[in-house]
Amino acid sequence: MCQLWMSTPLFEFEFIVEPYLSGVRVDTFLARHLRNHHAWRLHRMVVAGCVQVNDLTAGPGQRVYPGQVVRIDLVEPPDRDLSRNVETDVSIPIHYEDPWIVVVDKPMGVVTHPVGDFHSGTLIEALQQHFDSQTLAPGLLRPGVMHRLDRMTSGLLVVAKEHVSHRTLADDFEESRIQKRYLALIEGTPDFEQKRIELPIGQLPGGRSVLMSAKPSALRPRSARTDVTVRQRFGRYTLVECELHTGRNHQIRVHLSEIGFPVLGDEFYGPHGQIRSGPRTPGEQPTSERHALHACFLEFTHPILQTPLTFQSLPGDDFWQLAETQAASPDVRSAAT
Repeated sequence: MCQLWMSTPLFEFEFIVEPYLSGVRVDTFLARHLRNHHAWRLHRMVVAGCVQVNDLTAGPGQRVYPGQVVRIDLVEPPDRDLSRNVETDVSIPIHYEDPWIVVVDKPMGVVTHPVGDFHSGTLIEALQQHFDSQTLAPGLLRPGVMHRLDRMTSGLLVVAKEHVSHRTLADDFEESRIQKRYLALIEGTPDFEQKRIELPIGQLPGGRSVLMSAKPSALRPRSARTDVTVRQRFGRYTLVECELHTGRNHQIRVHLSEIGFPVLGDEFYGPHGQIRSGPRTPGEQPTSERHALHACFLEFTHPILQTPLTFQSLPGDDFWQLAETQAASPDVRSAAT
């Protein structure tokens, strides 16, 4: 009998052990499925007799094997309350959703995870509330954002809803099997139609850890590759499409800046790696102006169904308004269609 302070389980759940989790401890196995519960809390429930394996009470060190049925009386709520029990007013357009993944179109100005000055109104909170509306118990599904977009970058993101899809997509990203392309309006007129940028990216020296650099002086640089294709020229500005082959922080912005063509409206990165301004000091009001960068294309294989998926998204009005104001061209929108 389960011996914990809550005598009546919140819910009873049953899972079948997957082959790739063969031989792991039962609490570790449960932590993969119940990702909003800390492992120590699940271990405590195992010790209290709240977990069974093939209808027999599990011991704290017991290991599980493929095909076994693991049942838990979930007597404690999740530890990670990503929605913070506050209704967020962030609206996230959904391109696709099934039991395993969701593909969303992140608006400009929305932070992916709570960080720094941004502790509410984030993408992860909005997704947690969306997932909670689909389950009997809040927190059962944990949004697994597979790649991030900067706050002022808009566009497509894929999010895992459970652990198998999360693990498979993570492997696909690591092996560069997922294709991502971005539209950017850049300052200047490049002397090329296509260009491959292969410059390592690391942290900017001098304590500005949130900013990155492609200079030789960058700290802990890692290889980075971006393919740039000119889509249309507008006098002093150019619309380009960028394909990422690596996923470094601020990669497109840093690479375009370093070759002399920074993203239009970029708060930090100027021509030839120049830093326009440092990170905000505590209490300083964050900018509300966007930069002209949008994740427009996403292609990958479904992690469970193994079917090819392709998604496309055009930038919203805020992107084009910036472009039309800065580039003074009525034909900017048509270039991306």
